[in-house]
Amino acid sequence: MNSTTESTVPEQTPAITKEQVYSALKDVYDPEIPVSIVDLGLVYDVKIIDDWVGVKMTLTSQGCGLSGQIANNVRERVASLPGVSDADVRIVWFPAWTPAMMSEEAKKKVQFTR
Repeated sequence: MNSTTESTVPEQTPAITKEQVYSALKDVYDPEIPVSIVDLGLVYDVKIIDDWVGVKMTLTSQGCGLSGQIANNVRERVASLPGVSDADVRIVWFPAWTPAMMSEEAKKKVQFTR
């Protein structure tokens, strides 16, 4: 290859990592609880395939009236990351969320009593 051909090759965007996705999701909060969805333990998995990111998560309650808003916030936040062209959010109910899934930091912010 000559130098002219090499200069026309587009630069590749760095690959997105799970750490970047989880870090971005720390900015997404459950509107009813002042704690990020990551610290609440609501994010179960992140899958990355090329420039597509899928997030599998749950909510604190199946009856959550804000599920659409939370899912849209997650999708928008992930899609805004450099290198992401598409994001998908899947809400699942198994395993069921419990307060035990919260980070220690979240447990300090929110007092759940049994």
